[in-house]
Amino acid sequence: MATRSTDSATSRSSGVLYKLFVGFSVCIAASTYQALQPPPPKLCGSPGGPSITAPRIKLRDGRHLAYKEHGVPRDQAARKIVFVHGSDSCRHDNAFAALLSPDIKEGLGVYMVSFDRPGYGESDANPNRTPKSLALDIEELANQLSLGTKFYIIGYSMGGQATWACLKYIPHRLAGAALVTPVVNYWWKSFPSDISNEAYNLQPRNDQWAVRVAHYAPWLTHWWNSQKWFLGSSVVTRNLGLLSKSDKEILFKIGAAGRPHEGEIRQQGTHETVIRDMIVGFGKWEFDPMELENLFPNKEGSVHLWQGDDDALVPVTLQRYVAKKLPWVHYHEIPGAGHMFPLFPGMVDNIVKTLLTNEEVKN
Repeated sequence: MATRSTDSATSRSSGVLYKLFVGFSVCIAASTYQALQPPPPKLCGSPGGPSITAPRIKLRDGRHLAYKEHGVPRDQAARKIVFVHGSDSCRHDNAFAALLSPDIKEGLGVYMVSFDRPGYGESDANPNRTPKSLALDIEELANQLSLGTKFYIIGYSMGGQATWACLKYIPHRLAGAALVTPVVNYWWKSFPSDISNEAYNLQPRNDQWAVRVAHYAPWLTHWWNSQKWFLGSSVVTRNLGLLSKSDKEILFKIGAAGRPHEGEIRQQGTHETVIRDMIVGFGKWEFDPMELENLFPNKEGSVHLWQGDDDALVPVTLQRYVAKKLPWVHYHEIPGAGHMFPLFPGMVDNIVKTLLTNEEVKN
């Protein structure tokens, strides 16, 4: 009898321990799953969400895209440009409109529209964002604003992903394109492994890991950049330490007053802005830009790529390789320049006039 009682007690004890283990495992799994899930974006115009202050268009899938117009009136413009902002920026961050000289703006009849990429500012997020969806958003923006059968595009930094996509998916709509220090994906298949690995290893270790996670485990990217155990992406944390000397000098001159709208940039959340940029920009692309064919074989338009040789964010070695693979793209390398070289005096005029006329400004 004593033996049976002992066996029964042991069995009950084992059952309790098993249930505790299962319960503990479920709690850990649920907690981990919750930690991996990004919070939903704070939709503009929703109860408790950010206000809507900008003009917006409604896209084919019901999302809204906020935009801002610059330059001569749209209906009087001879040349129309769509500007695509970089990471951690919005429609207000358009140096190409702010710094364009009146001589070029009025003389060439330049109209420009900048827009909040999905999730930024007052544009609705697109959790299914891809380079192709960005190109189609731009085409729809051009259609709804009646920009005509052809327009120009300028993409800065991470805005390059949309610009390459426009060259791929809507080439028939482009009169010309300028890629200004466009972010490069280390996994584009045309890159030789030694060149891409060398450039990849130039990044700080935390950024190496951040882009690696975005490429191989996009579902982990939100957690990776929100946990407190180790450093995530320098862009997500706004760590300016990795910028080049010239970029730091530019930021010092601009000061805090340079971006009074900074609070608006991520007002819908971090995930659908800078983190989504990483997932799309460094993810698996459906095409390789270095396999694109010449859009303007008859020289009716042109494509330009501008890069500083001291850019600490986008390796110049990769940009040189892109230019080598695409000889029909006009490559302009700026000595001693970092990522923010468009803010150099006269540089905006040079980029815009070269795009619109194929003639560089003579300083």
